[in-house]
Amino acid sequence: MATGKAIEAVDPSTLPLGAVVTNSGRVSVAKMYEPHAPELPFTPAQLAQLDEALTLSSRTTGLDFSVYLGELGSSSRERAEELHASTDRPSHHVLVAVSPGERVVEIVTGEESHRRIADRGAKLAVMSMVASFKEGDLAGGLVSGLRMLTDQAGNAPRS
Repeated sequence: MATGKAIEAVDPSTLPLGAVVTNSGRVSVAKMYEPHAPELPFTPAQLAQLDEALTLSSRTTGLDFSVYLGELGSSSRERAEELHASTDRPSHHVLVAVSPGERVVEIVTGEESHRRIADRGAKLAVMSMVASFKEGDLAGGLVSGLRMLTDQAGNAPRS
């Protein structure tokens, strides 16, 4: 359907480098591909908060805490247990594994850390984290969960 607008001719000498007038009269412009930096899940400030929470949790309890953020696959518990087993001191380790795309949170404890963090306490920490995740606060949920787990474990035993 015609709109009544006349197509204006374009002078090829006025086009920028990488542009041409096609046979149909349209202008085609080639642009340099610029790769985008990968989108990171955390800002530098959020990373600092997570680092501080992990450090404080480990210092306070004497246990080793870590966070895994990524795909866990269809056997999420098994994968989280594999990651936990690959740590330096699995018996004293607490792993919080989160797969946002799969909507999965797993907490894996070792022999010593399990004595100090009850399953009920770990479930409460997961529920707290999930509530924050639903609000779009991934870092805040992790920090909150780490604090709850730290409170459950208590202070490091004195030697």
